[in-house]
Parts: sequence; C-alpha cells; structure tokens
Amino acid sequence: MAPKSNTAKVTLPLAVVGKTEVLHLIQEIDALDTFFAQAKIRSAGSAVVPPKLSQLLEELAKQNDVNLIQEESRKILKAGLEHIIAHAPTVHISFATTPSQRFLSKVTAWFRKEIHSDTLLQVGLQPSIAAGCMVRTTNKFFDLSLRRFLTGQTEKLASEFSGAKHG
Repeated sequence: MAPKSNTAKVTLPLAVVGKTEVLHLIQEIDALDTFFAQAKIRSAGSAVVPPKLSQLLEELAKQNDVNLIQEESRKILKAGLEHIIAHAPTVHISFATTPSQRFLSKVTAWFRKEIHSDTLLQVGLQPSIAAGCMVRTTNKFFDLSLRRFLTGQTEKLASEFSGAKHG
C-alpha cells in the first residue's frame, strides 16, 4: 500500500500575492512549531507567551479549515505551501507606479480564476511605461503600456500635430 501523502491542496487568500508572502507564512508556521516544541520541555508553571499570528496566517488557516494548534495540521499546511512555492506558475507584472493592495488582490483573483488556482505574482516597477503594465510569463510577453501604444501611433500623432500648426 502506498504511503499517505502529507501534501494537501492549500487555497491561498487573495492577500497572498507572491512568493514572499508564502515564504513568510512558512516561517510563521516554523515559529509555531518551535514554540510548541519548547512548551513541551518547559517546566510546569513557567510563563509561556505564544507567538503573535499575522492576519494572513489566521486567514490562511480559516480559509483552509486548519487548526494551527494541531501539529499534523501545521505539517500538512506547510507542505502545501512548500508545494506552491515549488510548482505554482509565476507571472511577472511591471507597473509605472506601486499598485494598491486592493488592485493587486483583484489581479490575483483574476489569474487564480482564469489561469491557475495557485498563480503567484511578482510585481515590479518600471516608470518608463508611463501607464498600463507589462506582463511576462515563462513563454509569453504582453506590453500593455501607454508607451507602446503611443509608439505605435507616432505617424498619426505627428500628422495631428502638424495639422494643428497649419490650421
């Protein structure tokens, strides 16, 4: 009989946009593991202060119906997050300015619905694009910037400007 898999499908909250957030969640789970391991070897009656959980980890646990007090649940959650780090598709998106968290959540929701449920974004800044964005995957590149649009309109813009001078 094959061994039971320790990796469960983990559903990421929309606030988890990229690998950085996933790695932070893994670190928090490790901190919880350390806390519970130390609590077992402490003498009875000594003060114990559990680590403060981030809102993101609480949301992840709630969304995946995981009890973080249970060691096996933490192991399965951590294994699922590590699987996402290793296998999730990553989309690189560059913007002219820093996008809001609300906007990134909407973009992330779209990618996770339309492309892959574990899609992670790597967000960058490229002020030269003026407006819009550039999207890059492992095998595609989309230039959705105002700069590219205006570059394609050079002749039209020149004729409009020259017509305005003479009119």
